[in-house]
Amino acid sequence: MLSVNREAGFVLGIDLDKHSITFALSDLIGTSVQNEIIELHVSDYDGILKLLIEQIKVYKRKYAHTHYGLVGIAIGIHGIVNKDELIDFVPQHGWQNKTLKKDLEAEIGVDVYIENNANLCSIAENVYKHHQSTNLLSVSLYSGIGLGFIINGALFKGYHGYAGEIGHMIVVPNGLPCSCGNLGCWEQYTSESSFFTKLAVNQRELGDNFEDCHHLFNEQNPIFIKEMAQFILFLSIGLNNLINLYNPEIIVVNSEILRLYPNTVEKLKAHLNSSISHYSELFISDFGKKACIMGACALAIQNFLGVSELCLTASEDV
Repeated sequence: MLSVNREAGFVLGIDLDKHSITFALSDLIGTSVQNEIIELHVSDYDGILKLLIEQIKVYKRKYAHTHYGLVGIAIGIHGIVNKDELIDFVPQHGWQNKTLKKDLEAEIGVDVYIENNANLCSIAENVYKHHQSTNLLSVSLYSGIGLGFIINGALFKGYHGYAGEIGHMIVVPNGLPCSCGNLGCWEQYTSESSFFTKLAVNQRELGDNFEDCHHLFNEQNPIFIKEMAQFILFLSIGLNNLINLYNPEIIVVNSEILRLYPNTVEKLKAHLNSSISHYSELFISDFGKKACIMGACALAIQNFLGVSELCLTASEDV
């Protein structure tokens, strides 16, 4: 029997979000070693590239004494990444056509992998929890809606790598305007940012964070309860479309709001009772916003080991 020397090398997962960058260092069996969050005060590409290079070099030096050192870096991008790992568009920062992989590798001399954050979330769900599933959909509801899907055991990315922009599926003809140019896109009704926007419109003092949501539920605030019912209804409409398109085994919905709201799965299933729609299991993700960076670490480990499948155990703090 053989086992991996978990400390022979380390991988670095990075979640590049709008207001912060999260760094997570992991050993070779996926156990978190160090986590760090750096607030972003710039949005320009050169400024963030410089920050990334500086931080990565710190990690590289710190673990240079190990047998392999820093063996790989995977970065989750909240935007469009093509099959060649080129960043086509990051709406939160206004980036277009950026060669982050090439620019980083030229400076740090470590393999870098660039992936869409929703795809990394699906990898995390598959690698760390739903090991048995070869057909899994992961739907992330945050500033927008992202979809990552494992089909027949492999990450499905589409012809150019753009598959998964499901937030711009139209669910309400001539509905709310979306930044993409269409009307009635799904993420205008079921992303967490849209939920907080609607709460603010209805009653400003209701709050705009997850702690407030928990408090409002405990008080059974009528506006909050009404908005949650609409949120779940529109979420189920989109999920029903996905189920009919892909016939998944496992559906995982990643949302901090739904993690706080009791009996969410039962409420969603109540709307998914068509005799045509077939799936096996529906879950609310246990990983929350950590899913992206967990998937990043898993991707870097998998590429370093050169294996087609990976099965890891999540850290206890997840």
